Amino acid sequence: MSNRLTNALAFAILALMLILAFYSMKVDSLTFDELAHIPAGYSYLTQKDYRINPEHPPLVKDLAAIPLLFLDLKFPKDNPAWTQDNAAPAWWVQFDLGTEFIYRSGNDPRDIILYSRIPMILLLLLLGWKIFFWAKQMGGNYVGLAALSLFAFSPTFLAHGRLVTTDVGAALGVVVSTYLWLAFLKDPSKKNIFLAGLAFGLAMLLKFSLILLIPFFGILTIIYPLIQSNKDKFKNLALYLFKAVIAGLIGLILVIWPVYQFHVSNYPVERQIRDTAADLAPNKVPILKNLTLSMAKNPLLRPLAQYFRGVLMAMQRTSFGNTVFFLGKISASGWKYYFPIIYLLKEPLPFHLMTLFVIIGMIFLIRKKVWNLANWIRENFTVFSLLLFLGIYWSTAILGKLNIGVRHILPTFPFIYLLVALGLKTVIKQLAEKKQRMALAITFVLFFWLFISALLTFPHYISYFNELAGGTKNGYKYAVDSNYDWGQDFYRLMAFIEEKKIDKIYIDYFGGENIEYWLGDKYIKLDPKQIKEPPKGWIAVSLNQFMGGVAEPVPGFDQEIGYYQWLNQYQPVERIGYSILIYHID
Repeated sequence: MSNRLTNALAFAILALMLILAFYSMKVDSLTFDELAHIPAGYSYLTQKDYRINPEHPPLVKDLAAIPLLFLDLKFPKDNPAWTQDNAAPAWWVQFDLGTEFIYRSGNDPRDIILYSRIPMILLLLLLGWKIFFWAKQMGGNYVGLAALSLFAFSPTFLAHGRLVTTDVGAALGVVVSTYLWLAFLKDPSKKNIFLAGLAFGLAMLLKFSLILLIPFFGILTIIYPLIQSNKDKFKNLALYLFKAVIAGLIGLILVIWPVYQFHVSNYPVERQIRDTAADLAPNKVPILKNLTLSMAKNPLLRPLAQYFRGVLMAMQRTSFGNTVFFLGKISASGWKYYFPIIYLLKEPLPFHLMTLFVIIGMIFLIRKKVWNLANWIRENFTVFSLLLFLGIYWSTAILGKLNIGVRHILPTFPFIYLLVALGLKTVIKQLAEKKQRMALAITFVLFFWLFISALLTFPHYISYFNELAGGTKNGYKYAVDSNYDWGQDFYRLMAFIEEKKIDKIYIDYFGGENIEYWLGDKYIKLDPKQIKEPPKGWIAVSLNQFMGGVAEPVPGFDQEIGYYQWLNQYQPVERIGYSILIYHID
């Protein structure tokens, strides 16, 4: 296939992804985390004050806020959710500010949500282009198109690439920074050191979990000179480590420091110290907490103190966990098998079949060769690098307690797509001619299945579950939250209420939308923990709330349970989108 035709097909795939992402985004209501991220980004650019949402780096939120600068919006600078005069803010204050900014300040919520999501789709397309470019470079035109197709028709990327969250940005940061770090290792010129440092710094501004790039790049930098055939291995190792430190300092000094300096310009020093102390109070490593507080008192180091505050908050969150429904149970301490099972159920089945084919094929190929690990790494260093990152990131995710969505392992997906696409070419190429034709035909069918699955799922990408889970309709039985119900179906609920001409409705909603703003006095708050007998009339319950209220607790779970058991005696009369149950009790 010619390069011209390959590039045209890649453009067509990305154009289709753009259409699917944009038009599905327009009909999805505000999701839970967006309620905090959108006002945070706008406050950074207009107030130069990083008091809101410090547990996430600023770059994605900044990008989302850029279109909002042209909308003549009002920001609630006098609201207590922003002023926070009396005490260090609790975590939920950022959501209060989001409600004030989006719904109570005279702004148009739909405009804010729409325009802030557009830069996210641009990031998504940029990531797709980079995956295509790298895969094409690694394995040729067909490999490039295969990897791009795996990415473009992934319901997970189509779901989260349209939202103001950090996960897809993090995936882009991993791909670009790894590509440039490998370029630096192969040619440690001044230009490549500088580019690797810039990319590393930008990655650190996308998601705090990318701190794992430090051990990843460190291991690569040690291994690369040691597997070379020249005699001065240890001299080269010292030189590489020195240059790697230079690249890291470039990222820290030329990227992280100035970006954070801008963001804390109008953040009062005493308030930063107060808030940092409150946020890091649960930290179990006093030396890190005290060092961060000391840095916050130094004018030169204040920006870095704010950065490390976020890193430590992210580490705390991962170690402390979150209350989660999974496989019929509810826990606050997580499951070691959470991410493997969620990955198995949330990524399309044809992709898993391709992966299985590649794994089995590679095992047979390896058995036929004399195995020399050092030689293999030297000859396949890029592939080794991708596998190493998957091992580091996946093991960290599995050992952590933050089990709130497949999106948290999204940074690993592009490397999996690259490996599967390259593996398909490698395995099929080794087959006999007749088997090659059969394998190519099956592979084509699997890609077509993947494509059709993405089209049929439109626009409900957040709720997607594959056939192993019984399809999207049954996915809630396995997991909810950002895997299934993140508040995206509220606009559809509003349309249902209007269609049925409902005057009053009890609602227990999980998501970012403000119900009072949209429904006024039609809305009656449903608090299931205070219910003594079933209310009469219309009831709407988000599945995230419902499943948490009927789940079986794991041993040691000490929160209230069973508060929705009373609703089990009734059958829902309607299901809004996939995530909201509608009941009518006479």
